[in-house]
Amino acid sequence: MDASIAHVEGASFEMPAWKTIAGHVAALFLAVVFLGSGIWKMTDPFGWSHMVEEFLVPAQWSMPFTMALCVGETLAGLMILLPRFRRWGAILSAVLLIGFMGYIGIHYSQLVGKDCSCFPLVKRTVGPAFFVGDAVMLFAALIAGWWARPLATLRSVIVLAAAVVVAGAGSYAWAATHLSGTKAPDSITVDGQPYSLQHGRIFLFFYDPNCSHCDEAARGMAKLHWKSDVTIVGIPTSMPRFAASFIHDTGLNMKTSLDLDMLKKVFPFGDPPYGIALENGRERGPVAHYNEGNEPAESLRKLGLIE
Repeated sequence: MDASIAHVEGASFEMPAWKTIAGHVAALFLAVVFLGSGIWKMTDPFGWSHMVEEFLVPAQWSMPFTMALCVGETLAGLMILLPRFRRWGAILSAVLLIGFMGYIGIHYSQLVGKDCSCFPLVKRTVGPAFFVGDAVMLFAALIAGWWARPLATLRSVIVLAAAVVVAGAGSYAWAATHLSGTKAPDSITVDGQPYSLQHGRIFLFFYDPNCSHCDEAARGMAKLHWKSDVTIVGIPTSMPRFAASFIHDTGLNMKTSLDLDMLKKVFPFGDPPYGIALENGRERGPVAHYNEGNEPAESLRKLGLIE
């Protein structure tokens, strides 16, 4: 009799073939999506930190948030791919997807129309289709998790998570050590306040308020479509008392720093106008030509500062 009871209990855990296949297909689909997204972010954490700032994440939290996404998405994709961890992966995937939809829903009016291509080869913008796509993935997570083996031990999950965290830390360290270009000063004074040059994209524009060539260059740049995460800092090379009127007359949206000597020592140049593109405290390249053909728009576009 005990043998027969054991047989019945064992049979209750058997899964119909179609459910097993559906669970595997849903899990494979999500594994491709989340592993692709997480690993993609790991390869360029600094670039992605700029992108998340466009989604209203404060600058001081953009890098921690990016690394958390890298680790979370990679871990979710890896766990849902492995049958032993599939239910954990489904739970984490569902939490991430619900979090994404909730955040976009709260800020929908501010984010609608923005590019949200978080997954390789998948182009999406914030709109009704965004929620449909995430709902489909959420449904796949529920199928993969519901028709999976019982949960693996928490200790095994922690070990796997620790390995992914180490991989994420390694990717960040590699990206940080491979930032090239001259290092900018840690901070300068901008509009009377200390201002860090070690985070984000900054365009340093050196100009002479009484220079007609500088005036024309600034007016031209004021008409360009600058990316939302770029800050322009203007540095007058003479007569700084005219900086405010120069900004007003040219219409170029920029802050003002009077730390000319400090910056020119690090980034020497001849006559203005002259510009330096910075990214996370390092020089990405100079912008030396203005009012000549497509310049400076062509150089600014190559440096990723304008659309």
